[in-house]
Amino acid sequence: MHHLLRTDPEVKDAMAERLGEGILGADGEIDRSRVAERVFDDRESLAWLEALLHPRVSAEYLRWREQLAQLPNPPAVSVTEVPLLYEVGAQDRFDKVVVITAPTKLREARAGVPLAGRSDRLLPDREKVERADFVYVNTGTLEELDAFIAGVMEQLTPI
Repeated sequence: MHHLLRTDPEVKDAMAERLGEGILGADGEIDRSRVAERVFDDRESLAWLEALLHPRVSAEYLRWREQLAQLPNPPAVSVTEVPLLYEVGAQDRFDKVVVITAPTKLREARAGVPLAGRSDRLLPDREKVERADFVYVNTGTLEELDAFIAGVMEQLTPI
């Protein structure tokens, strides 16, 4: 999605028209924090933004996956981060789902901003955890997270 905000002039123009020129930074590019200020407390604007971006993000992902498949030696596993996977019903596009979660206070500390209002529209973590194939509660070190990911990749990579 961040790529679309930087490179798709239709997205930029539509967002500036709908959300106002105030979403643009001094460099004329979309400032994601300004967009967040405008949409996270406005359900209608957020729904509009998601309707604008999600089809484009999906199309971009499918193009990328096709490009991987056309490589002389395509990877055995490809990984895609989808923050709203279950919320947009995209889980069926993937063979396996990995959920990495953390307690709310830890997420806020890592993000550096309050998450209230942003996560209200998301499925509860417990539901995502129940539906996922692999789950990790990220309260430890980067090394522990890396070890979890390595274990998942080992399970997913054919011998």
